[in-house]
Amino acid sequence: MSRFLRAIATPAAFLLLATVLHAAPPPRPASPQKKDYLSDAEADKIRDAGTTGPRIVLFMKFAQDRIKKIQYELAHIDPAERHRADRLNSLLNGYIGCVDDATDLLDLGVEKQEDIREGIKTMQARLKEFLPYLQQLSANGPERETYKDNLDDAIEGTQDAIKEVEMDMKEMSPPPVRRKQS
Repeated sequence: MSRFLRAIATPAAFLLLATVLHAAPPPRPASPQKKDYLSDAEADKIRDAGTTGPRIVLFMKFAQDRIKKIQYELAHIDPAERHRADRLNSLLNGYIGCVDDATDLLDLGVEKQEDIREGIKTMQARLKEFLPYLQQLSANGPERETYKDNLDDAIEGTQDAIKEVEMDMKEMSPPPVRRKQS
């Protein structure tokens, strides 16, 4: 009798398993996730920008906003404030996230041979502004021991982005040359 049950149970088990797997809903495709360091309005602007060049410019604008907020925080030191270190660390993380995403988009634009010249110019100009400020902050910024690790990451990420911009400029195809009509 047990041999008979095994002969029936094995195909039935496979049939049951196939039915369950067939009835399971298909996996959903991954939806683009909002970056933790971007506000909803900023994420909407990035999404609405469409092409790579304008997105690079936006990420650099957001990085500049983070730098301005860091400057404001450090200019208005209140000894009674308990969450300053958290805000500074969050702003530094947001800054480097914007710079990293702009660099990733830069690589993507070069790879796809998109027109990202405006984004490259913006990155070059802004990164050259940001790096001296971050280095000065590292040398003699107030309360720097509370945000030193994130500041070091921001300096390293900015230096890496500067190198990446220089490399991508060399790789980028030259702009099209318009010929005069004869």
